[in-house]
Amino acid sequence: MQKIFSIAIDGPAGAGKSTIAKALAKALNAMYLDTGAMYRAVGLYMLRNGISVNDAKAVASHMDAVDISVGYEDGVQRMYLAGEDVSAAIRTPECSMAASKVSAVPAVRQRLVALQRQIAQGHSVVMDGRDIGTVVLPNATVKIFLTASAEARAQRRAKELAEKGQPADFATVLADIRQRDYQDSHRAVAPLKQADDAILVDTSSIGLQESFDLLKRTILAHI
Repeated sequence: MQKIFSIAIDGPAGAGKSTIAKALAKALNAMYLDTGAMYRAVGLYMLRNGISVNDAKAVASHMDAVDISVGYEDGVQRMYLAGEDVSAAIRTPECSMAASKVSAVPAVRQRLVALQRQIAQGHSVVMDGRDIGTVVLPNATVKIFLTASAEARAQRRAKELAEKGQPADFATVLADIRQRDYQDSHRAVAPLKQADDAILVDTSSIGLQESFDLLKRTILAHI
């Protein structure tokens, strides 16, 4: 295995990117960076401060006030807003939708992409998001596009929410995922799409462990 490598994992909401990327980083002794958490933190800031995430100009004008940072505790990534640990607070459906909206704002992307590249410098890194292989790390050692059907992703998300004590109606979760897919793939700036040199992995019919094993084998064959 080469000393320093970068793994870019892109894909739609609910494809299991974060869970699998975290496990892969641990298995490969690399740093894990959840870029989606950064956009969620920006979304949370806007929601808390009454700034409409649908107003791109307003979002952009408030970016200088957003004090966002990433930390690691026992190897687990933590997100901070003005020093407050918001790692749990950013995991709501509202934050997910807000993240999708603010991620379409060029000023937001410019700030966070610079931060992501800065964190990745000099480390072996596993990074997941929507535009890692296409924009953030265009020269990544290995690029994966991880996907699954909207129905499979909605089932997983509904189960995950139920386990957290936040039961959700399947039809509502499915509608949210389809809306998020549309927003992410149709935005003008860095839309969700598979990089030309990315390896497509569809996990619709396989479980988490099988998905992890498949990605690990694929990555080890390329680094």
